[in-house]
Amino acid sequence: MGAVPKIYLTPAEYLAFERQSEIKHEYFRGELFAMAGASRQHVRIAVNVTILLGNQLKRRGCDVFNSDMRVKVSPTGLYTYPDLVVVCGRPRFEDRELDTLLNPTVVVEILSKSTEAYDRGEKFAQYRTLESLTDYLLISQERPHIERFTRQEGGLWLFSDSIGLDAVMPIESIQCQLPLAEVYDRVEFDESSSTPKLSLVKEEMEVYAPA
Repeated sequence: MGAVPKIYLTPAEYLAFERQSEIKHEYFRGELFAMAGASRQHVRIAVNVTILLGNQLKRRGCDVFNSDMRVKVSPTGLYTYPDLVVVCGRPRFEDRELDTLLNPTVVVEILSKSTEAYDRGEKFAQYRTLESLTDYLLISQERPHIERFTRQEGGLWLFSDSIGLDAVMPIESIQCQLPLAEVYDRVEFDESSSTPKLSLVKEEMEVYAPA
């Protein structure tokens, strides 16, 4: 993502601008940040995960949204576009346009070289302020690897990960599973980034204190 120079807007001005824009922008503290396009690998993973979760959540009172759904992190003022969002229960939106979600249950980001540090660091720090959020998933494009951070009592976050095409990532809060073989269906890895098939690896560590 790159900053759009010399544009400082109020949240209302941002939304009015964004709804007319042909490209997506994040918004934070008056500034716009243009979002880069996604790679083919990124798109395939996003579609696969959308289908997997959508099929499992049918008729269960949950909605799955792709990256066209904007999310507002109300406690910090960040407006962003996660790669995938699940909301269970009644979705809450900022206004009648119904295009800015306020209460995601699960957020999924597909890592890229240009955004990985942000997704792991500052962006996750902001997501953690959302009381509705139970799980944050990071999916690698380079190898079959999914990381999950799950909210615990007291605001701590539990880390677990799944590695290899034989592994499965459970998401207990929404009673779903992500088999990595299906998440990475038709995704081609570079030989340099390939890994052997491994069963589920789960490291139970409380790695994040409350924001």
